[in-house]
Amino acid sequence: MLQSIFLSISLVAILQFYLWRYAVKTSNAGWVDFGWSAGMAVSALVIFSTSPFSVRSLVVSLLLLAWASRLALHILLDRLLRGKPEDDRYKNLREHWGAQANRKFLGFFLGQALLVGVFMIPALVVAHRSGPFPDVFDVLGLVLAISAITLESIADRQLARFRAYPGSKGRVCNRGLWRYSRHPNYFFEWVHWFGYVVMGIGAPLWLYTFLGPFFMFLFLRFLTGVPHAERQSLRSRGDAYRAYQQTTSVFFPWIPRKL
Repeated sequence: MLQSIFLSISLVAILQFYLWRYAVKTSNAGWVDFGWSAGMAVSALVIFSTSPFSVRSLVVSLLLLAWASRLALHILLDRLLRGKPEDDRYKNLREHWGAQANRKFLGFFLGQALLVGVFMIPALVVAHRSGPFPDVFDVLGLVLAISAITLESIADRQLARFRAYPGSKGRVCNRGLWRYSRHPNYFFEWVHWFGYVVMGIGAPLWLYTFLGPFFMFLFLRFLTGVPHAERQSLRSRGDAYRAYQQTTSVFFPWIPRKL
């Protein structure tokens, strides 16, 4: 398993290095997000190619590949190829680092390869679980993960359709899944990781499957996900978003409150 992790980290580091070079040319560090999600797709291929072959290892590799590929494609089409300006997170880092920004961004890009090594562990544990496939844990885990990926995709499409309306500027998307959570895409991205926890039940290293949901919740809820999106929405939507904050759950879907 350690060899698989090391191989993934090495391959993703190479990918991120070339994406960093392109990011320097385009002055857009947002390519690091594409590199991380594409790197998770690379890790799925590594898991399949280095694990003892079984139907379970094939299925869990395809599951991880599907999730990572959808996310990478969404980032590529929705942000990077549409000519959107550099994300405020990276603008602020660029200003803070000043003349050393490009050099420090290299370390930031390469650091994502280490995160890929951490987040591939749950699927890797499942791939090494022995026993007949499918059993009840395989079925429950797959249903949970596929449902979460589907709902995450629906949330992204609902937001994209709302933003495409000419009169959406300055307004808040509170339709569909966004009526019950201010960040349903993040929530279902997090839920997807519990699929590996369920599928891994019975594996010798099962407790390591919790690394996925634990670190994903930490990043999405408190570090790079929700806090940044909330600040950005308050700047662009002002009072409309403040009212949305008063009625709608920040992360976990819940019935909207009345003002």
